[in-house]
Amino acid sequence: MTREEALALMHAHTPSESLRRHMLNVEAAMRWYARAFGEDQELYGLTGLLHDFDYEGHPDEHPAWGVAYLREHTDLPAEVLDAVLGHAASTGVPRETRLARTLFAVDELTGLVQAAALIRPDRDVRGVELGSLKKRFKTRSFAAGVNREEVEQGARELGVDLDTHMANVLRALQDLAADS
Repeated sequence: MTREEALALMHAHTPSESLRRHMLNVEAAMRWYARAFGEDQELYGLTGLLHDFDYEGHPDEHPAWGVAYLREHTDLPAEVLDAVLGHAASTGVPRETRLARTLFAVDELTGLVQAAALIRPDRDVRGVELGSLKKRFKTRSFAAGVNREEVEQGARELGVDLDTHMANVLRALQDLAADS
């Protein structure tokens, strides 16, 4: 599957601009980590781009519905499908690969970074500073939908301390904004 095909699939199943932005942010963070780990950036990027494509249409069956669809309609490897299943703690699917651990680790954190950007007067992630992000992380009422425990668990599973992980994801989203 090409990135263009993945984007078309995402757009066909995801009407919400905010969820599309989230998936693009997760894609950027996944690609950043793939470069850092010396892994396949395309594979990591596709995983991030598609991980929530079924959420709006099938929220009660997410991500199982999406994985079944991807299994039937694409040639994506099992590693990608397992990572998508594993990003939702509710599935009980273990995150056995670095790809799966990376997706879980960046998913919630990208939401926090995006929320931190949106409260800025210019709404630009490039002005978000790590210190501010760490402060927002500790303020549970800020971006209350972001599961802080999953962010911490994701960093642990990835083998990166939380501050470094936050800096990495912030940098990935700032790089994305700079390239846009």
